[in-house]
Amino acid sequence: MKRLLFIALAGMTLQTYAANPHKDALKGPFTTGSEVTTQCLVCHEDQATDVMKTSHWTWELAQKLPDRIVVRGKKNSINNFCVSISSNEPRCTSCHAGYGWKDKTFDFKDKTKVDCLVCHDTTGTYVKDPAGAGEPMAKLDLAKIAQNVGAPVRDNCGSCHFYGGGGDAVKHGDLDSSMSYPDKATDVHMDSDGNDFQCQNCHTTEKHQISGNAMGVSPGGIDHIGCENCHDSAPHSNKKLNTHTATVACQTCHIPFFAKNEPTKMQWDWSTAGDDKPETVDQYGKHTYQKKKGDFVWEKMVKPQYAWYNGTANAYMAGDKMDPNVVTKLTYPMGDINDAKAKIYPFKVHTGKQIYDKKLNIFITPKTYGKGGYWSEFDWNLAAKLGMEANPTMLEKGIKYSGEYDFAATEMWWRINHMVSPKEQALNCNDCHNKGTRLDWQALGYQGDPMKNKQGPKHKQ
Repeated sequence: MKRLLFIALAGMTLQTYAANPHKDALKGPFTTGSEVTTQCLVCHEDQATDVMKTSHWTWELAQKLPDRIVVRGKKNSINNFCVSISSNEPRCTSCHAGYGWKDKTFDFKDKTKVDCLVCHDTTGTYVKDPAGAGEPMAKLDLAKIAQNVGAPVRDNCGSCHFYGGGGDAVKHGDLDSSMSYPDKATDVHMDSDGNDFQCQNCHTTEKHQISGNAMGVSPGGIDHIGCENCHDSAPHSNKKLNTHTATVACQTCHIPFFAKNEPTKMQWDWSTAGDDKPETVDQYGKHTYQKKKGDFVWEKMVKPQYAWYNGTANAYMAGDKMDPNVVTKLTYPMGDINDAKAKIYPFKVHTGKQIYDKKLNIFITPKTYGKGGYWSEFDWNLAAKLGMEANPTMLEKGIKYSGEYDFAATEMWWRINHMVSPKEQALNCNDCHNKGTRLDWQALGYQGDPMKNKQGPKHKQ
């Protein structure tokens, strides 16, 4: 009898430990994130090594653009939101999967700087300091958070990806806070009362390498995921619809709108920053003007723009020449009507106006945050000088700010993949054909509606 009781108690202990093995292993107290990671490394050093090989850690990725091979990522790309992380690290790296990236001296080989909690917190209480170089907010119960780690859920990924570009729905348009617990109308896959997919259902992961590349920072990324990972190439009962899949991406018909619940930023004009005029908000409660950032335009229930995309893209890199008289495409899809690999995809196109060097004809990476930054001094010359001096790419190329600046128009293309609508809300034939205006046929290379003139891609005829 005693033997049976011992076995039963032992089983209960093992079961309890298996359910929460970190309760006993991570005692605390912890005052910093690195102290937690130091304890994690006792059992998970290999996992930390794996994390440090990913672009979530390096913020760069070797990739092939149409005309060159580059090393590119959040670390060195130029966008038309906050422009660049160079010299602004403590603010921008609040979304880095690590602790303490304050400037170029950050040690990317220090395993204790890996942030395990940002992806594995299950308490919903873990928050990084918005201007703390990735460190957690003060007064968090780090011991409780560490003792209750688990598999990531949408909120973990969303803590950064929903708020990229400086706020909710700023950057992507199809990723925002409404995706934490979306209903079916918002996203049929992540519907919290339906399929309830977590991000890793599609973004499959091995050794912390997460599949999928965002075109904005990794235009040459080849680690694509898509609808075909789960769905048949002929998913419709209607044969005519199935013929469309050769030239039209699933997302084009099944994501008729993005920014369904939260408005997304569509324009950012830095040239008006510094003006002494009232700060204003729109019908959504979003700023349309801020002195330190300029003018904005926000939109909700946005119709995508459409373009051919063959799985590759091109991008402007720091130091590239630009023409201030034309709109510079900072990232944009490759492909056209005669490209055998291309399909028509939906995109969010974010437009901007940002600072460039008038003598060198290159875009400037200004210092906006911190000592000497534009947000405190409202001095573009100083911000340009400090930002360029801190930019490793500019230093490597021997580029120095000339002392003269102006502002030029840019656009940045972001492929739309999330917020898949229920099939009943997918586009109908007449949304695009006959009198439908959803697609600009001539812009796509057609002479007109192909339903009427039968002219189509040469490789599909």
